Amino acid sequence: MPAGAWRDLASHSIGTSPLVGEVGRGGATRWVSRRPLMTPIPFDPLATGPLEGIRVIDLSRLVAGNMLSLQLADFGADVVKIEPPQGDPLREWRDDGHSLYWKTYGRNKRSVMLNLREAAHMEALKALLKTADVFIENFRPGTLEEMGLAPETLLEANPDLVVVRISGFGQTGPYAQYPGFGTLVEAMSGFAYRTGFPDREPVLPPLALADMIAGVYGANATVTALFARFRGRARGQVIDLSLLEPMYSVLGPEAAIYRVTGKVKERSGSASNTASPRNVYRCSDGKYVALSGSTPQVARRIFEVIGQPEMNDDPRFATNSARVRHRDLVDAAIGAWFARYPHDEALAIMREAGATVGPIYSIADIATDPHFAERGIVVEVEDAAFGSLPMHNIVPRLSATPGTFRRPAPGLGEHTAEVLAEAGIDPATVQ
Repeated sequence: MPAGAWRDLASHSIGTSPLVGEVGRGGATRWVSRRPLMTPIPFDPLATGPLEGIRVIDLSRLVAGNMLSLQLADFGADVVKIEPPQGDPLREWRDDGHSLYWKTYGRNKRSVMLNLREAAHMEALKALLKTADVFIENFRPGTLEEMGLAPETLLEANPDLVVVRISGFGQTGPYAQYPGFGTLVEAMSGFAYRTGFPDREPVLPPLALADMIAGVYGANATVTALFARFRGRARGQVIDLSLLEPMYSVLGPEAAIYRVTGKVKERSGSASNTASPRNVYRCSDGKYVALSGSTPQVARRIFEVIGQPEMNDDPRFATNSARVRHRDLVDAAIGAWFARYPHDEALAIMREAGATVGPIYSIADIATDPHFAERGIVVEVEDAAFGSLPMHNIVPRLSATPGTFRRPAPGLGEHTAEVLAEAGIDPATVQ
């Protein structure tokens, strides 16, 4: 929206979300946030969660390991980041000079700085691992062994330890030694081949998708291993977590489809080669909406809304398979309808008819959306530098044992002395 296109009309409050009413050129009113949606959540170091008592030593760097340990930290595990003197490289992912990735992925964790090239520091790490329940690392396969930290050695010293080994392509196989960057995995998993338009190059995701998916899988695997230990079915064990396999899993049945049909699913832009109608459409005011009519009932409603009910009886559109084969015609008909209506009006008409349609949101739209505010999908948390910062809430929501905000992302080595002393290690040995 161009500057000056909206003017303040009145103050309004929906629940706890302070909103401002604004009038647009067409006279319609919308409610938008002009300040933080809620009082910032204070960090409470005394709060507990369902994983209280679980000690995690996280030697990983960048996203996948931090995403994994964040899931455990948010639900009460004591996650101790072991960082080199230069810090986790994630700290250097900056926007306008601010380390906002670290503030998000580092929350609820403690930081210990160790230079593992020095013998005393390595001995301190080994001592910490004897007290741990979980150890996370993401070195290239074989590096841990070269450091004298082979899983067999660690499990001999601490038989109950769960060792999570993150790599790009797994600990075994011909690609094990390839660099473990998510970009390579997103390309080689088949994901990028399916993303983009058929007449253009494959498209990589603009964020660390492979790392984040692997992190969530890894957290699930870690809790599963801990539960197996709790039930007496195992003691410690090793989790071989590649970025490739979780990323490949999102393709679903494509291997079976290729085997049975001999066909490779090609790029289709925002359309689907599984269901139709499904696409992104441009409205008369230049804004976009996403629409999906993957069930017969919804597809029928959409054709009725756009004023072409006869399409429901046309053999080219009467079934989902037929619509997929003729999706260009389906999209042309639906696209022509959206092109006649401004965004908000088109959404209202479609939703009233029971069609499944939604707006394409930017982060600026999310910041002013009342559903995100009321659900607390984005929360304000206390921040020493900014007063408060928005970030995603703890996911998922547990009714009896929810996660908690216990501590902000730590400074480099902020808890070195504290953590070492808890383990009976003289902090002076690593000065």
